[in-house]
Amino acid sequence: MLEKSIIWIAFGLFVAIMLVLDLFVFHKKSHEIKIKEALIWSAIWISLALLFNYGIYLWFGKVKALEFLTAYVIEKSLSIDNLFVFIMIFGYFQVKPQYQHKILFWGILGALVLRAIFIMAGISLIHNFHWIIYVFGAFLIYTGAKIPFEKDKEFEPEKNPLVRLFKKLMPVSNQDHGDRLFVSLNAKTFATPLFITLIIIEFSDLIFAVDSIPAVLAISDDTFIVYTSNVFAILGLRSLYFALAGIVKYFRFLKYGIAAILIFVGAKMCISGIYKIPVGWSLLTILGLLVFPVIASIAITEKIETGQMEEMK
Repeated sequence: MLEKSIIWIAFGLFVAIMLVLDLFVFHKKSHEIKIKEALIWSAIWISLALLFNYGIYLWFGKVKALEFLTAYVIEKSLSIDNLFVFIMIFGYFQVKPQYQHKILFWGILGALVLRAIFIMAGISLIHNFHWIIYVFGAFLIYTGAKIPFEKDKEFEPEKNPLVRLFKKLMPVSNQDHGDRLFVSLNAKTFATPLFITLIIIEFSDLIFAVDSIPAVLAISDDTFIVYTSNVFAILGLRSLYFALAGIVKYFRFLKYGIAAILIFVGAKMCISGIYKIPVGWSLLTILGLLVFPVIASIAITEKIETGQMEEMK
């Protein structure tokens, strides 16, 4: 028990140090994140997650290590869906590229707290009311089944309940104030459009957590495994956003892979009382369901572009 507490403290210190270095050292000045820098940071975060995974293997054994890796892959794959929403949000509010990292930083900081609450609540429900796992499973199957048939919805942030509530509590400036979240105008404090963007980012992550956390709970009910895998996936989300933002439009079949992952994980939860699918097989299945749509998207996109070039000749 003492060893686990020390590991929790060490992990918390690691996250705090990395966040401080990120905001006040590596990204002290607001600047546009180029693809090269984003890819380097993505590689760093993935390497840190795998190194941590190896540490779990040494401390807790093979099963826990596989649980962490599978949970990390699930959270990472489902978080890719967030990128589409982030692109839409930043485009709507016309957030300049050099300010997007700051918004994602504070958004992720809030997500770490909100997801901790979600995870503890979910695990507590499963431990005290085991039947809830079948409810989670059915919910994931339903969510996954409806994804392929969903049409793109019109983005209307002014109808967001949190934004409407916030505007009643504090005035919002309509002017551009750089990377500032609050400004003082005529001796009165105003929130900036950038802060409204942050509220929308937080709200969207909260919505995605409703799907992703039950999916991870299908792999493990160990709070440490579930939370740390979530944290590593979230911390690497910013660099993944800047690395893929320019090409994510080509992943036309990705939503079908995400839908299949949710259905598989939901089915895994629903049959858990009869048969427990080994974590290793779950990992391989999830990787396949993620990789195949991406490869198909790239291959078909290249085929279409090649055909268009030939028609132009």
